[in-house]
Amino acid sequence: MKVLVQKVLSASVTVDNQIVSQIGNGFLLFVGVEKKDTAVQADYLAKKVANFRIFPDENNKMNLSLSDVGGGILVVSQFTLAADLSRGNRPGFDTAATPQVAEPLYEYFVQKLREYNIPVQTGIFQADMKVTLVNDGPCTFILQK
Repeated sequence: MKVLVQKVLSASVTVDNQIVSQIGNGFLLFVGVEKKDTAVQADYLAKKVANFRIFPDENNKMNLSLSDVGGGILVVSQFTLAADLSRGNRPGFDTAATPQVAEPLYEYFVQKLREYNIPVQTGIFQADMKVTLVNDGPCTFILQK
């Protein structure tokens, strides 16, 4: 499982010209599920995200978490994070989980995030989503387990 974390001032997801979710200050997460992934990876990554300290403290050091700053999370499924780019110029997706496997694990990950009492919004799994964001920093990290 791979999670691309972007610290944002705001982010939103639009489907069929309708905003389906949006947040202000917080994290935009792109989540890619691979065939070998289990709840163990989802648990680890949810805890990591919930406690990830990348917001500045009074000394402008990355030291505060989402809870510390009252931020939210917008989670977007992104199977392309599971792409194999080692050969040629066209990505391969042999390691990506099928939608039937990926969706329950994605939903489980979202539920685990909510257990940390952080506001969580989501995109729509497998939808053609348009994602808008204002990246703060820019500040982007890749987490995986």
